Amino acid sequence: MKVRLICIGKTGKKFLEDGENEYMQRVKHYVQIERIEIPDLKNARKLTFEQIKQMEGKEILSKLGSGEQLILLDERGSVLSSVEFSNFIQQRFNTGGKALVFVIGGAYGFSSDVYEAAQGKISLSKMTFSHQMIRMIFFEQLYRAMTILKGEPYHHE
Repeated sequence: MKVRLICIGKTGKKFLEDGENEYMQRVKHYVQIERIEIPDLKNARKLTFEQIKQMEGKEILSKLGSGEQLILLDERGSVLSSVEFSNFIQQRFNTGGKALVFVIGGAYGFSSDVYEAAQGKISLSKMTFSHQMIRMIFFEQLYRAMTILKGEPYHHE
């Protein structure tokens, strides 16, 4: 199965981009990985938060293919330990499908259409992080999950 990460906007900070790329390269040893960046909306200052969510939502949903499992990285999602996240990944892989698609939304969250299309929600922390930082944190946690599943020594209990 393939893992895809859809995110709104670019990272814009070299140290975060370097971290993302480092962990993406590590993950490639275990599973096919793809990062899809949806450009920030133009003239967003003239739009309401709801309009922004709707427009971003349409873009997010347009990137999904049939047979893909959509998981939102959302502050209201389940908070999992790294071991629980690795078990979640394994369970999703076991159910099959073409891809496991994680999404980091924009600054205002997700539209109701995206919530309705999702098969799950995960929160990476009770704390709030920038969307740019979450990308690197997600790739590191995905790498950690893969090493846990393979019984490799990266993760320590």
